[in-house]
Amino acid sequence: MRLERLSTNQFKIFLTFDDLIERGLTKEDLWHDLPRVHQLFHDMMYEASDELGIELDGVLLVQVHLLQAQGMLVIVTQNNQREELEDEEYVEMKVTLDESRELIFSFSDFEDIIQVCSHLKDIGIFGGSVYHLNDTYYMQINDEEVEGYNREHIIAIMSEFATASILTSYRLKEYGKVIADGNAVNQIVQYFN
Repeated sequence: MRLERLSTNQFKIFLTFDDLIERGLTKEDLWHDLPRVHQLFHDMMYEASDELGIELDGVLLVQVHLLQAQGMLVIVTQNNQREELEDEEYVEMKVTLDESRELIFSFSDFEDIIQVCSHLKDIGIFGGSVYHLNDTYYMQINDEEVEGYNREHIIAIMSEFATASILTSYRLKEYGKVIADGNAVNQIVQYFN
C-alpha cells in the first residue's frame, strides 16, 4: 500500500491487486462483500492516519477507482465540518466506487514499446495509443480493443516490458504528448520492424 498526502485535508492510497490478495480480498469482493470491504476501508484509514499523521474525524469522502491491471486508487477528502455530536470519535465515510476498463502501462524506454507492439500484433491487437509525459512513455489500450481476447494474457505481455500505471487517460490526453493515437501497435510495427 502506498500513501501520498495531496493537501492538508486530502490524501491518496494506492493498493495493487497483490495488496488486496494479501488482505484476503479479490476484485470481485469489492463489489459483493460489503462487510469485508468496510473493514478494508477502516483498516486503510487507520494506517493512513497513523503513517501520515492525520487525525481523521467528521465526514470522509472516499473515491475508489478500480484500475484494470493496476489495482485500486483511493482518494480521501476529509470534511471537518460536522454537526456537534456527543461522540467525539465520530467518523462517517461516503464511498463512491468506479471501475476503469482501460489498460495503461508506463515504459522507461521506447524500445520496450517496440517490443511489446510486436508481441501484441502477433496475437491480433493493432490499436492502442502511446503518449510521452515527464520522460516516460505510456501505452493505453481500451476495453473494446481487447474484447474477445484473453485480457489476463494481454496484461501479462504488457507487464513483461512495462509497469502498470495509475495515471488516467484524461491526464495523459491533457498533459502528455501524443506519439500514436488509436492505431499505435500497427503504426509502430510498420515503422520500426
